[in-house]
Amino acid sequence: MSKIHSTAIIGDNCTFGKDVVIGAYSIIDENVKIGNGTIINPSVHISGNTDIGESNIFYQFCSIGSPPQDLKFYGEKSFLRIGNSNVFREGCTVNPGTEGGGLTTEIGNDSLFMTGAHIAHDCIVGNGTVFANQATLGGHVTVGDKAILGGLTGIHQFCRIGKLAMIGGLSAVHNDVIPYGLATGNRAKLDGINMIGLKRAGYSNQDIKDFVKTFNTIFSSNSIESKTTDFKDSENKLVKEVCNFIQVNSARGLCPYAKK
Repeated sequence: MSKIHSTAIIGDNCTFGKDVVIGAYSIIDENVKIGNGTIINPSVHISGNTDIGESNIFYQFCSIGSPPQDLKFYGEKSFLRIGNSNVFREGCTVNPGTEGGGLTTEIGNDSLFMTGAHIAHDCIVGNGTVFANQATLGGHVTVGDKAILGGLTGIHQFCRIGKLAMIGGLSAVHNDVIPYGLATGNRAKLDGINMIGLKRAGYSNQDIKDFVKTFNTIFSSNSIESKTTDFKDSENKLVKEVCNFIQVNSARGLCPYAKK
């Protein structure tokens, strides 16, 4: 059975799974759905049309599902969907979508959002990501699986952060960061490849070596997008992922490479 503290406030039409815990002074507004085994610590506010999966943990002072911080939002019915086994540390904020972005914000599974992380309206966050303290997404940002955002990092609206990319702390990211890329700085630049992340993810030394060679070829070209067509039939999964990412039309363009 769920365990709900006597001081918690629960709205109408809420749905709770098994073994849900809701701590003292937390507020769960109407229409919120919370899956099995999720823990809501004291002084958490969850609102809106928010659907939370199983085995998530929300620490105190999180604000989840409150209206988007967007002047174009006029109260339209929008949604927030959170997957399973995520951890939201103290003071995290997550907003639902807007009409201009498809009305939905989505978060996958198994991610860690450290103190003060913010996910704005219409963002899509993959699985296994890490947002260090105060990492912030503007609206309409996409973050790929297992990407890591350093502390006090800000991501501009409409940017894409690729799979297994790593963004250094105190970075201001205004362009797309390729999968497996390593980017840092205010007006962040691509410094190279997230080698440690690739090794930890279990990619073979040969795959990584081939990928590095291809990366250097592509980013030394005068036309990066055109150069990716030379590798469209590559059997290397890392190469394919990056080529496909680059060839997608982008609102922000690619993060520039800081060639050594």
